[in-house]
Amino acid sequence: MILTLISYSSQAQKEDIQNRESVDSLASMQQDSLLDLQQQQSKLLQQVADSIRHADSLQQVQLLKQISDLRANDKRKRAQLEARLDSLKKNQEQRDLLVKRQVDSLRASTVGVPVVFYGDTIFYIYSKIGPFSPSERAASIVQKLEILVGESLYDPEKLIVFEGTESHDIMHEDLIILSIIDRDAFWLDKSRKEVAEEYRQSILVCVADYKNRTGLVQTLKRIGYLVLVLLIFFICIKYMNKGFTLLNILILRRGKRYITGVKFKSYEFLSIEREEQLIRWLMNTGKWFTIIIVLYLMLPVVFSIFPTTKGIASTLIGYVLNPLTTFGMAIIGYIPELITIFVILLITSYFVKFLKFISSEIETGKLQVPGFYPDWAAPTFNIVKVMVYAFAFVLIFPFLPNSDSEIFKGVSVFLGVLFSLGSSSAISNVIAGLVITYMRPFKIGDRVKIGDTVGDVLEKSMLVTRVRTIKNEDITIPNSAILNGSTINYSSSAKELGLILHASVTIGYDVPWRQVHELLINAALQTEFVKHEPKPFVLQTSLDDFYVSYQINLYTENPGIGAKIYSQLYCNIQDFFNEAGVEILSPHYRAARDGNTMAVPPDYLPSDYKVPSFNVQMKKDGEV
Repeated sequence: MILTLISYSSQAQKEDIQNRESVDSLASMQQDSLLDLQQQQSKLLQQVADSIRHADSLQQVQLLKQISDLRANDKRKRAQLEARLDSLKKNQEQRDLLVKRQVDSLRASTVGVPVVFYGDTIFYIYSKIGPFSPSERAASIVQKLEILVGESLYDPEKLIVFEGTESHDIMHEDLIILSIIDRDAFWLDKSRKEVAEEYRQSILVCVADYKNRTGLVQTLKRIGYLVLVLLIFFICIKYMNKGFTLLNILILRRGKRYITGVKFKSYEFLSIEREEQLIRWLMNTGKWFTIIIVLYLMLPVVFSIFPTTKGIASTLIGYVLNPLTTFGMAIIGYIPELITIFVILLITSYFVKFLKFISSEIETGKLQVPGFYPDWAAPTFNIVKVMVYAFAFVLIFPFLPNSDSEIFKGVSVFLGVLFSLGSSSAISNVIAGLVITYMRPFKIGDRVKIGDTVGDVLEKSMLVTRVRTIKNEDITIPNSAILNGSTINYSSSAKELGLILHASVTIGYDVPWRQVHELLINAALQTEFVKHEPKPFVLQTSLDDFYVSYQINLYTENPGIGAKIYSQLYCNIQDFFNEAGVEILSPHYRAARDGNTMAVPPDYLPSDYKVPSFNVQMKKDGEV
């Protein structure tokens, strides 16, 4: 046995030397992180200290053995061995002091691992032993106690403390439940023996309390409690069901006069029957929701009756309380950011109201800005408002919950790509709308011609322009099409200069042109909504082969009723020409001139002019 200890001691010394060399080499290595280096050094130092302590303990055993084997007259050898033994004890005390200081520095920031036996915490584990962490040690202790108690092997008289060289072991017969080393004692600032006795008493009390709670009498009481709880639950559900049924009937009977359906103007959202069905559905949903809540609240009560199921009760309660607690703490923690967001939104809101006030003042003409037209006020306000809100969103974004998460960023990128790919035409229309707004080619109510469409402008938006024709046809035109095409505005100069309407007629050369001019001008002056100043005028647009083209031009301030003016003008032209005996036609002539009057006005014919007759020659048969 002594040889084995000596061999193990020499091996431990070699391990000690190797550990010391590893510590020295570790100190010279360059690490990526100072924190990782400190943790690794702490682990190695603990391993070295444990190895040294173990080796010194073996040396102490060896020295004590050698001292006991010495003869009484060998005083010199005894003195040497005792001196070596005292040196080992001093080294041990110094190492213990170093470990104690290390524990004192960690005590304030380290939380122990609880040893929980059927819902009761026996004590806490703070340090590791060899490769076993505190959590692994706690789990092992609980497992051993559950085996002892569950298999009815537990006997409190057999739970003892065994004092060893390196540790104090709490044992039950041959089973070591827990080993207490010096480091465990340092955490509690007590000796190993005191800690071992304290832990033993805690185990005895906890196991005894568990047995008292799980005895036959207690079990019968708990079964009675369970039956009582189930009975109360059954009664609650029964009368709750009846109560909701009576409440439903009461509401539908006494509230009959208040159930008149839901209407908005002429549209009926809910009829009386549907509203009654909705009330019944809400009452039924509320009933089942209340039953589920009562059931969920009853389950923790049922599970808490028996010690073995107390953990399930805590878990069920935690399913509700933990999210609520987390949600509540998150809201409380988010209050500073929420105040910041509120201040930003408040400032933005009042700034937008100020911009809206300035815009309305410019639009109504109360505030005049040189070079800035009143009809620019509304679109400019909308553009600036969007920019202000976008800037406010940029300021608020960092304060939003999880704004820096990868999911949030991924969704933002996806929406950006989706917007850029799917809205190219929309963006072109928006840009065209902005250009049209500041070009001012037309305004609401103007009579315009856009492409082949003639009508009054009903609406101008950032995307489209809507025009209503004289046939009450509403036509939607994209702004990009307007910008790429030509637009004729009949109303822009109608008030100041007057819009010139024109119509063409063709009259033969036999009618004097002065008479035609007079007839056309008189017809135009008799037309309603035609200005007398400037006076209508006639243009001869062409001298064709058989007739002359005349164009009557007249001024009006009402381009919106141009079709009506044209219709009345054509009627007046027919009346005036018919009264003057002038045919409105486009004569065509053949080469046979005999028997036809010359196609010139009579005033230009000679006084002795006679209409020529037709010359007809008769030939007999056979004559050439």
